[in-house]
Amino acid sequence: MEFNFLTKLPNSNLDDRAFDDLVEECIQRIPRYCPEWTDHNLSDPGITFIEVFAWLTDQMLLRFNQVPRKNYVAFLELLGIKLQPPAPAQTDLTFYLTTDLPETHRIEAGVEVGTLRTETTEAIVFSTDHPLIIGKPQLRYFLTAQTVEDTPVAFRDRFTNQWTRNPNGQWEGREQSLFEDTPQPGNCFYIVLEPEDPLDGNVLAISITGTTATPTGINPNNPPRLWEAWDGEKWQPVLLQPSDDATRGFSFYEIAQQGSNPTQGTEVVLHLPETFPVQSFTSYRGRWLRCVYTVPESNQSGFGSSPRITGLGVRAIGGTVRASQSTLIQNERLGISDGTPGQTFQILGTPILARRDSEYILVTPPGGLPQTWQEVSDFADSRPEDLHYTIDSLTGIVQFGPLIREPDQLRNKTRIRGKIQQPTLEDTQVQIRDTELQGQEYQYGAVPPRGAEIKIVAYRTGGGRQGNVQKDTLKFLKVAVPYVESVVNHKPAINGADAQSLEQAVLKAPQILRIRDRAITCEDFEVLAKKAGNGAIARVRCLPANAISGAGMVRLILVPQANTDAITQGEGISPNLFTLQPSLRQQVLNYLDERRILGVQVQLQEAEFVGVSVQAEVALEPAYNNPLARQEILMNIRVGLYKYLNPLTGGIDGNGWPFGRPVYTSDIIALLQKIPGVYYLGVVLLFAIRKQDRIWSRQVAPEQVIDPGSLGLICSWVDNRLRSSHVINII
Repeated sequence: MEFNFLTKLPNSNLDDRAFDDLVEECIQRIPRYCPEWTDHNLSDPGITFIEVFAWLTDQMLLRFNQVPRKNYVAFLELLGIKLQPPAPAQTDLTFYLTTDLPETHRIEAGVEVGTLRTETTEAIVFSTDHPLIIGKPQLRYFLTAQTVEDTPVAFRDRFTNQWTRNPNGQWEGREQSLFEDTPQPGNCFYIVLEPEDPLDGNVLAISITGTTATPTGINPNNPPRLWEAWDGEKWQPVLLQPSDDATRGFSFYEIAQQGSNPTQGTEVVLHLPETFPVQSFTSYRGRWLRCVYTVPESNQSGFGSSPRITGLGVRAIGGTVRASQSTLIQNERLGISDGTPGQTFQILGTPILARRDSEYILVTPPGGLPQTWQEVSDFADSRPEDLHYTIDSLTGIVQFGPLIREPDQLRNKTRIRGKIQQPTLEDTQVQIRDTELQGQEYQYGAVPPRGAEIKIVAYRTGGGRQGNVQKDTLKFLKVAVPYVESVVNHKPAINGADAQSLEQAVLKAPQILRIRDRAITCEDFEVLAKKAGNGAIARVRCLPANAISGAGMVRLILVPQANTDAITQGEGISPNLFTLQPSLRQQVLNYLDERRILGVQVQLQEAEFVGVSVQAEVALEPAYNNPLARQEILMNIRVGLYKYLNPLTGGIDGNGWPFGRPVYTSDIIALLQKIPGVYYLGVVLLFAIRKQDRIWSRQVAPEQVIDPGSLGLICSWVDNRLRSSHVINII
C-alpha cells in the first residue's frame, strides 16, 4: 500500500528476487533434496506447486519492500496530526409569529428545525446558535430628504404638529408626500425607531395608509425604489423579495383601481440585518430605516408625482437568527472511572462539533461534588493536578491524562525495592535513589478517582456537505415553540464540508512541518487560513504587499465552500453562496491573530467574481440529430460549462478556476469538442456578467477574452435577471 500522490525518494530494494528468480532457484535445489525427481517440465504437478509458492513469496517480498500505511499513520500521530471532523453548514432561520405580541418575545437557542423526511432520506436538522429576541418596535421620527447620503445631514420632520400617535402605536394625520412634489432620483424618506427596542434580526411590517387621488406614473410590478437599514457601517438592503411590498412601490392609485382600499393600509415586510444598532444623525437618534427613489433603469418608469400617505405604523412579525446543522445531546453518561491513568470513554454521537463554553465534562467523585474539567488539545503542558481531558471530534473518544514511564524504570524499581526489603548500611543512599526514581515517571493531567461518574453536560453532532440544503427547505419544527406560526430559511445553507480523509491528512503533514504553526510567508497565511475554517474555506489566496496596503498588511482572499450538486442538474452556482459570513470571518481572524508576527495586520476579503455567458453554435453528428439525443447533448454541454467555469470545480485540473486567469474562446472550444455527439462548432462568443448596483447583468458587447483582473475568479450562474447564462444553438 502506497500513497501514490507523494513524491518518491530513492530507496533500497531489500530483496530484489522476482517470481522467475524464485522458480529457478527452487528447480536448482531439486537435485540436492529430491534426486529421484527428474521431470522438471511445466506440466509436472510439482512444478505447479513451486510456482504457487514462488508467487506467494513474491507477494510477501513486495509488501516487505514497502512502508505500510499503518507505519505512516503512526508517524502522523507522532506529529500530532488529527483527521479534521466535518464542518456544519450554516444558514439563517426566519421565525414568523402567529400574532402581534404585546411585549418583547424571546426564543431560546437550540431550537431544532429540519427538512422534510421521506421514506429514503432522513431529515437534515439545524439548530439555532443564539437566542432570538423579537422586540416591540415603536415609530419615533418620520423624516424626508432631497438627496441620499451615506451620512445624512439634512432632514425635514414630517411628524411635528402634523401627525398624532394613536394608542395602538399608529401615526395618522394630514397627507404627507414621501418625496418632493416633483420627484427626483435620490429623494428618500427615513423611518426612525425607538432606541430602547431590541430589534436585531427582526422582521418588521411597515403599515402605510395611502391616498388614491393621483397616480404616480410608475410600473407597480417594477418600482424604482430601494429599502435599506443602517447596520452600523453601511446601508444594507432589507426588502427580501418584491412580493413583500404590498404597496407595490406606493402605487395606491393602481391598487384602488383593482378594487382594494389603500386607506385601510397596506404593508411592506422588511428583514432587518443581524446587527441593527442605535445611531445618531444630526439631532435624531434611534434605529434607522429608509426608502430611496433610485434611478430608473431601461425597463422602469420613474415617479411622475410623489406618493402621498396619511398614516404610518410598524410592528414585529418575526425574526431571523443564525443556525447551524447540528443536533444537541445533553447529559450523556460516559461511564465510571477505574482510577487508572490514560483511561478512555466513548461518546455515542459522532462526529462531534467544536465545543462551546456550555459543553464540557463533569466528574463526580464518590460522595463528592461534581467537578468541571477542561478540554485541551493535548497533554503536553498539563500538570498532574490539572483537570484536563481530550476529545477526538471524529471518533468521539474521551481520554484522560496518561502516565509516562521511562523504559528501564521497572527494572530499577525492582532492584531498589529489593534493597529496601534487605536493609544494609546504604539505606540512606537507597532512599535517595528511590526519590530520584520518582522523576522517571510523570503524570500528564489529573486522573479521575476510582468510582467517579463521568458525564458530558452537552455536545452537538452533525456536519457534512449534505447540510448545504437549498433555500425554503427548512420548514419543520422538531418541537412546538410558543407563538411561532412557521419557520423557513430564505437563503441556502453554506460552508458545510465533509470530514478530512487520510489522504488529505498525509498531504497536510509537509505543510505542518514547514510552517510550524506560525504565519510568516504568504504560503503560511494561506495554509493556516484554510485550516482555521475547519473545512468551511475551499480556497485561499494571499496577495503581496503593495503601496496601498503597506508592508505590514496581509490581504487574504477567501472562497467559502458551496454546494455543487446542482451542477449535475444543469444549474449554476449562485454568487451569493460565496459570501463571507461575519462569524466565519471572525473565526479565521482569531486563529491567525495567535500565529501572525507582531505588527502584521490581516485583512480578509471576498473574491471579485466575473460571470461568463457563452453563446455558441454547435453542429451534431448525423446519427445524433434527433430530439432525444439533442436534448441529452444540450444537457451535457450545459453541465460541462457550469463545471468548467466555477471557482470550486472549474479549470483544467478541476480544482477551481485559477485566480486572475482570463477565459479564452479556445478554452470553450476545447471543452465542447470533447462532448460526445458534437460534430463541429460555429461561432463561439463570450459575454461578461458583472455586478452593478447589487444586480448581476450581462454586458451588451461580446468579449472574446474575459479578463477578471488580478483578484477575480470566473464563475457561471443563473440569476433573476439572466434566465440562462449559456445560449447553445444547434445548427
